[in-house]
Amino acid sequence: MSKLYFRYGAMNCGKSTALMQVRHNYEERGMQAIVIKPYTDTKGGGKIVSRLGIAKDVDLLIKSDEHVTEYIDRWLEQHGSIHCILVDEVQFMKAYQIDELFEIAVTKQIPVICYGLRTDFQMRGFEGSERLLLIAHSIEELKTICRCGRKAILNGRKIDGVFVFEGDQVAIDGENHVEYESLCASCYFKYKAGAKA
Repeated sequence: MSKLYFRYGAMNCGKSTALMQVRHNYEERGMQAIVIKPYTDTKGGGKIVSRLGIAKDVDLLIKSDEHVTEYIDRWLEQHGSIHCILVDEVQFMKAYQIDELFEIAVTKQIPVICYGLRTDFQMRGFEGSERLLLIAHSIEELKTICRCGRKAILNGRKIDGVFVFEGDQVAIDGENHVEYESLCASCYFKYKAGAKA
């Protein structure tokens, strides 16, 4: 049986790079792997962009009010089989879209591998990630380190180089002076205390 996978990690743990490697592996074997990205993620437009400087085209950009199943059915009609579906920035998807990805994996026998963040810069869950944590067949953490050397599990948001702990849940990396840094819990709370001082 094909499965729904959730591979999550803090910023800069290599999620997009890993996705592109999986796609390459499928293509190298003559198999069709398609890449989906939520329309909410405006970074790179219609491309997936890795911090290593690698960029690849996205096959389907999905808006928050659109059904993934309709896109996949249309793709299958026009292009034939799909051997794997890869989803980048999955945290921006809606819960019902995650349910559709689960259904696609089970009923159409297509593995669906999702990459994204578990929590935002305020340690709150994203809708798509929360649903995946409940129903994914397989959950895997991709690891990275904090500047102090400890394992990073949280995402710090900076505006003009200063950590901030208030604001909208979605602010895209590289837009409007926003950047993110992966942090361990100790450093996260240290910077948060400094922001209140």
